[in-house]
Amino acid sequence: MTTQADTPAPTTTGTAVTRTAVTCTAVTRTARPVPADVLDELRRADDAGRPPVPVTDEEGGAPLRCCLRRSEPGESIVLVSYAPLRRWAAATGADPGPYDEQGPVFVHARKCAGPAGTELPFTGARRVVRRYSAAGHILGGRLVEDPDGFDVAFAEAFADPEVSLVHVRAVEYGCFLYEVRRG
Repeated sequence: MTTQADTPAPTTTGTAVTRTAVTCTAVTRTARPVPADVLDELRRADDAGRPPVPVTDEEGGAPLRCCLRRSEPGESIVLVSYAPLRRWAAATGADPGPYDEQGPVFVHARKCAGPAGTELPFTGARRVVRRYSAAGHILGGRLVEDPDGFDVAFAEAFADPEVSLVHVRAVEYGCFLYEVRRG
């Protein structure tokens, strides 16, 4: 299946108008939560070495990276520091160098069942799809402003053979939401 992505605004040269179209092939995409073994580690000590402090989420709505859904009022959650690229790099032998970073993510305080479905989570707000090479270096990104834009953003990212994985991140804080890998 092929879709037309991002038709840039027309450019005008004298009286001629030029429009460039980008064609992308649809790709299989699976949102990957924080892996269960990593969650076990983070629930003992986060990637900054701090022990987690469970809290009862009174309001609900926290984006949980363990099951890729929003928290419900009354659930026990923790905010931990997580370094997704560092952990991926350790498993693949990559060296992200200065692109290594860690940031806050919410997870259930105790083991949960993980994601319940196959729908992309957290698509109701603007997101950034950030591209990474096999070396763990940032290759670029794309702002996704509506839920219909994710398939195009993933297809565009993985049309580049240099892209090994992408992170979907919140625009407002830059927080990691989930990973999508090639294939």
